[in-house]
Amino acid sequence: MSKTKGSLYLIPTTLGDCDPMDVLPVTVKRAIETLDYFIVENEKTARKFIKTIAPEKSQPSLKLFKLDKYANPAEVLTYLDVCEEGVSVGLLSEAGVPAIADPGADIVKLAHEKGIKVIPLVGPSSIILAMMASGFNGQNFAFNGYLPIDAAEKKAALKNLEKLSLEKNQSQIFIETPYRNNKFLLDLKTILHPATMLCVACDVTLPTEYIKTFSIKDWKNENPDLQKRPAIFIIHRI
Repeated sequence: MSKTKGSLYLIPTTLGDCDPMDVLPVTVKRAIETLDYFIVENEKTARKFIKTIAPEKSQPSLKLFKLDKYANPAEVLTYLDVCEEGVSVGLLSEAGVPAIADPGADIVKLAHEKGIKVIPLVGPSSIILAMMASGFNGQNFAFNGYLPIDAAEKKAALKNLEKLSLEKNQSQIFIETPYRNNKFLLDLKTILHPATMLCVACDVTLPTEYIKTFSIKDWKNENPDLQKRPAIFIIHRI
């Protein structure tokens, strides 16, 4: 009789420094209590999160596979080998949910190729939460990741997204490196049409949460300090 394969659990984490049980369901705690094998981006923060969620869990028993930009591609392909022996593995995000604006999509793809069951667990996605709170069209939206750094290319990209939003009634979502947020907000105010709507969602789910939606014209009177704070930007041209 062939052995039943283990599963790949996609495990979300908090979006910042807050009580995990304020934003995560008990199913996440149960999964972490059950698993010993984890694929993580940063071992130190992963161990800290696991200890916070399941303090009684033995840290020496944990087996952590590192998935960052330095990971050996050939070695990564072996991370799910234990699933063939009936052992389940958790893919742990650094912030939010795995594989959405977060490493891990290749691991999920590998799981499907190997016939390993993928189990996504409920948790906070800053993209979805910001979209929910924006007041924009939740029936049609697109996540565009990071925009170009070059000023001319950034301006062209923003104008193109603004045009797409108007033509398709489609909300356009993007992010910026946190230490460039203040400059980026200034760029948005300068480049976009005064009637274009902009939602800025910063520190989502944290005590310092800031979520506001105004027209670009009205944003000129708003100057929140977004420096080094994770933020989501959404535009909708009306």
